[in-house]
Formats: sequence, C-alpha cells, structure tokens
Amino acid sequence: MRALITGGAGFIGSHLSDYLLAQGNEVTIIDDLSTGSISNLVLARENKRFDYHIDSIFNKPLLAELIDNADVVFHLAAAVGVRNIVESPVRTIETNVGGSELILKLAAKKQKRVLIASTSEVYGKANKFPFSEDDDLVLGPSTKGRWSYACSKLIDEFLAIAYYRERKLPVSIVRLFNTVGARQTGRYGMVLPSFVNQAIGDQPLTIFGSGDQSRCFGHVSDVVDGLVRCISSDSTVGQVFNLGNTEEVTINALAYKVIESTGSRSTLKYLTYDEAYGSGFEDMQRRVPDIAKAYQSFGYRPTKSLDYIVEDVVAYCRKTMKSSTLNQVAAAAFAD
Repeated sequence: MRALITGGAGFIGSHLSDYLLAQGNEVTIIDDLSTGSISNLVLARENKRFDYHIDSIFNKPLLAELIDNADVVFHLAAAVGVRNIVESPVRTIETNVGGSELILKLAAKKQKRVLIASTSEVYGKANKFPFSEDDDLVLGPSTKGRWSYACSKLIDEFLAIAYYRERKLPVSIVRLFNTVGARQTGRYGMVLPSFVNQAIGDQPLTIFGSGDQSRCFGHVSDVVDGLVRCISSDSTVGQVFNLGNTEEVTINALAYKVIESTGSRSTLKYLTYDEAYGSGFEDMQRRVPDIAKAYQSFGYRPTKSLDYIVEDVVAYCRKTMKSSTLNQVAAAAFAD
C-alpha cells in the first residue's frame, strides 16, 4: 500500500508513518512544520520506503501529484492546540476548511481512499455522556473564538460526507479524543506533556479553571492502530467514528498522578480561563467517548491504561530533557 499522510511530521502523523512502514507499506508525508518537527521523522527517514516533502498542502500542483501516486490518504494536517486556536482563529479556520476542501477535491478526481481526522471538539457543550457519533452537537456562539476550531472541523465532516454522497468518494471520518504519548509537546496547550515538564522541573503544575473538568486520554499507538483499521475497512466508508480511551480522569487527579509518577515536589497553581486565554473563554466540563461503533466496525479497542500513558510520557520527557542538556553542554564546550 502507498500511503500519503498530510501533517506527517506531527505527533500523530509521525507515529502513523512508523506504524505503516513497519507493516511494509510505502509512506509519503507532506508537512509545513508549523506545528510538526523534522525530529519526529528520525526513524522514518532511515527507511527507503519513506519520502517526505516540507511544504504546504496548499501547494496544489505538488499535492495533486502526491494524491495521484497514493492508494490511501490520511488527512491529519490541521491547526492544533487550544492556544493556537485562541491566538490565530483566522489561520485555524482557513487551514482546516481550505485544506480539507482541497484534499477532498483532488482525491475525488481519482476516487482515492481518504480518512479525515476530526476531533471530539465538535461535540461542544453537549451534556449527553458518553458522546456517540449520532448525537446532536452543541456549539457555543460565534462570538466565542473557542468554538472556531470545532466549527471548522465540523464543516470538514459535512464536506466529506457530501463528497461521499454526491461524488462517491470513499472517505471515512474519525473524531479523535485526547491523544497523548512520546513526541507530543506542551507548546500548544496539551495538558499532559505540560504537566510532566513542569513536574520534572519541580515547578507548579498550572491548571486552568477549577481542575474538576474531566478528560479521557488515549495512547497514540492505540489511536494509530485505529486509524489504519478504519481506512482498511470498506464498511467504514461514509461514516464517522470516535477514537479514544474511555478511562475518565479529572485534571486535578491527572496532576497528582503526574506528581506521583515523577516524584516531584511540585504544587498546583490555578489560573482562571480568562487569565489563561482571555475574556470569555468557554470549556467542556466532560469529554467521554462511546467507542462501541469503532469496536463493532473494525475491532478498535484501546489497550494502554492511563497509568501506562503517564509513565510513557514521563519517560519521553526525561529523555528529551537529558538530550537537550547534553547538547547544551557540548555546544558550550565547543564554544570555549
């Protein structure tokens, strides 16, 4: 199989590349490195079946060529991270909607198999738990920039389904819940790596809001397995699936778990949402997926517990910090 991954140098995209290459597939990625990193591709770049393009998905001639040469397209490129969304709403909307539109239009010309990565954010302020794919979606007002990301991804979903129904494009949609693991950074507001880096440095763990809000964290290896299972099944075409874990934890409890795992002396520091993101920010109190449909359709079942996930992120962050320190020492010695 020849796979194209947009956003392939990102956290999830790079793990997906490694997974597909390990299965013997050919993989091509395109990424503008706006949030991805070339360092995520260290393993993949050693493989002769891997090719990469540091470019924008809005380079239409290049994108058309890459899609034509692929058997399947994993569309993961998007503006990500709450802080990114709040600070750059125009880029968020233009990247998500315009990028997906271009992918779908080019793929439809050759009837390429496509998987669109959406998000649990589309459930918005819904209060029916767990979230099921056919539930009503409840977003906040357009004056609250917080919901621009959810709205843009929801338009992606509507557009993908329209291409399936009108132009018979074989496309599937997955709504990703909080996905974590090695290579994820806290730079764009991701809570677990942020907590871990703060704890390792014995700094206060910064919690936005009361900390009573709850989330479910899925390991990237489980999610990647789900992505491949989904696109490999013809029965998933034209449908939407939740991918994530169902083990729910409050942000307060997650913080204490990180402190215990790292042996840190950190305390907890609370900021209001207004202090963190500006006036009028809204958040979801709970975010819990119903993953029964994914299990029934293609056997998706998360295997990694929250304890494992935290330990994995701690190990990665320690390793990254150690490497960074060694590099700094080496640079200083060279300068002397």
